[in-house]
Amino acid sequence: MTQGAPDWRAVLVAALAALAVALAVALAGGLLTRTGPWSQALRRPAWRPPDWAFGPIWAVIFALITVSGVLAWSAAADAAGRAALVAAYAVNAALNIAWSGLFFRAERPDWAFVEILVLWVSILVLILVSLPLSMVSALLLLPYLAWVGVAACLNRAIVRLNGPFGRPRHG
Repeated sequence: MTQGAPDWRAVLVAALAALAVALAVALAGGLLTRTGPWSQALRRPAWRPPDWAFGPIWAVIFALITVSGVLAWSAAADAAGRAALVAAYAVNAALNIAWSGLFFRAERPDWAFVEILVLWVSILVLILVSLPLSMVSALLLLPYLAWVGVAACLNRAIVRLNGPFGRPRHG
């Protein structure tokens, strides 16, 4: 192999691994999302996107995250760069999943709001870790940052319209 030529087998393995992780994160978040009577009863702001929009938006975002991760991984020159990248993605994945658990399963939009702010910062970290490796990789994460920013505003509005949370349930 010539100097600088990509090892396509390694890229393929990275792509399959990134796809598997993205699907696992999406599945875990989806399994924690429960849109039953409690969530349907929440008051929501008029500007909230329609329910049908969330699935396609997240599908596109997860596809962009996957491509971004593969590009950054492939561009990393050494194990230390790849380790930093994997650590940033692992933290982000855990935070992504945790939001659904806090909001829908724990029924604590107030806690979920605090957590989504940390999630937003973790996306910013992903961008900053990816940027020196691949400008395209970093740019592909901007829709994720923007969407989680919108979600944070929506989460905050739900807290304001419905709080306080954590009262004992009756019935």
